Amino acid sequence: MTSPTEGCLRVGQQAPDFTATAVADQEFKTIKLSDYSGKYVVLFFYPLDFTFVCPTEITAFSDRFEEFKELGTEVLGVSVDSEFSHLAWIQTDRKSGGVGELNYPLVSDIKKEISTAYNVLDPEAGVALRGLFIIDKEGIIQHATINNLSFGRSVDETLRTLTAIQYVQAHPDEVCPEGWKPGEKTMNPDPVKSKVYFSAV
Repeated sequence: MTSPTEGCLRVGQQAPDFTATAVADQEFKTIKLSDYSGKYVVLFFYPLDFTFVCPTEITAFSDRFEEFKELGTEVLGVSVDSEFSHLAWIQTDRKSGGVGELNYPLVSDIKKEISTAYNVLDPEAGVALRGLFIIDKEGIIQHATINNLSFGRSVDETLRTLTAIQYVQAHPDEVCPEGWKPGEKTMNPDPVKSKVYFSAV
C-alpha cells in the first residue's frame, strides 16, 4: 500500500498502512491497519495520555463500542505515547484520571510516523492534533476531520457520518442530505429526480 505525499492526504485516497505496537486487553500486540481489510475503521488521533480532554473522548468511544461493532466497524486510538504509557493509563481508574479497561486498542506512535503520514502531527507541540478518519472496507478514506487540541469530538456525529457512508456505499444511486440519519429520506443526485426530495421538505 503506498502512502500519499506528506501533507496531501485527503478523502478518496488509500489510507496509509502502518505497523505498530498497541495495547489491547492489557497486552502488547503488533497490529497493522491492513489487518482490518474488509471492515470499516474509525482511526482517531489524540495528543497525549494522562491529559484532560483526551480521556473523555477515549472512554466515550469505548462505552459505545458495541454500536460501532454492530456496524462492522473497528475503532483504533493513536497517540505519540509509548505502549507502556498506554498500559499505565488503561490500568488507572477513570476516577483517578485514567481510562480504565477499553474495548479497542490504543496504538503507540512514539516515532510519530503514523501521525506524520496522516498529516495530523503538530511539529511545534510534538503531538497529534485531534484527527479522525473513517476508512471503508477497501481501505479508502471516506471522512476526515481535525480538531485543535483544546476541544473534543462527538461520538454521535462519528456514528451518524459512518452510517451515512455505509448507506450511500450500499445505495450508489442515492445521496444523504444534511444531518441525515438512518430511516430519513435520501435523494437522487439528478436535477429532475432530486425534486422528489425537495418537494417533500
